[in-house]
Amino acid sequence: MALDVEMLTVGQVAENCFLLRPEGGDKLLVVDPGDEAERILAAIEETGAEVEAILLTHTHFDHIGAVAPIARATGVPVYCPRGELAVLEQPDKFFPPMFGPVEGWTAEHALDGGRRLQLAGFDVDVVSTPGHSPDHVTFAIEGALFSGDVLFENSIGRTDLPGADHATLMASIAGLLERFDDDTKVHPGHMGLTTLGRERATNPFLQALAGR
Repeated sequence: MALDVEMLTVGQVAENCFLLRPEGGDKLLVVDPGDEAERILAAIEETGAEVEAILLTHTHFDHIGAVAPIARATGVPVYCPRGELAVLEQPDKFFPPMFGPVEGWTAEHALDGGRRLQLAGFDVDVVSTPGHSPDHVTFAIEGALFSGDVLFENSIGRTDLPGADHATLMASIAGLLERFDDDTKVHPGHMGLTTLGRERATNPFLQALAGR
């Protein structure tokens, strides 16, 4: 099945929100709507497709800023990692005021690693990838990874944040490298698109994992 993906880079820290659907499909998924809700909603309308669900890799402020207005406007369920449900519900308790107000939302569905969802015509594999945040997940869909802030083009997610851990993050990345082929496309939460093979070969943070 061909994957139709639109990337919208939004907000003050240039977060990537993704709209994805089967090529020509009439249902789509929204992954990590971090900010600029009106822009995301306009892009959804332009596709002519109907949103089926909002999927969150994790709940840092830059990935959830537009969840509430988009969920309210579309009436669709939100899927959030189980261990981060409280952050989504009350983000003001977790993020300093310098980042501005983020409206909370109660997710309709809790995500656990190892789960498989059937949404918008896709089989969505939920892969547990903690390290950048305590219960971060990656979505594996049709030969592509929506990796949130685990793996970037030539970089990796920060681990100097509350609940983050470098060794745990590296173990999560190693798991992705072991499970998926080098030609697997990576759609990260920041910066440009890449592949697992490219990062295995050139990412300086992954040199210790190069032999895996």
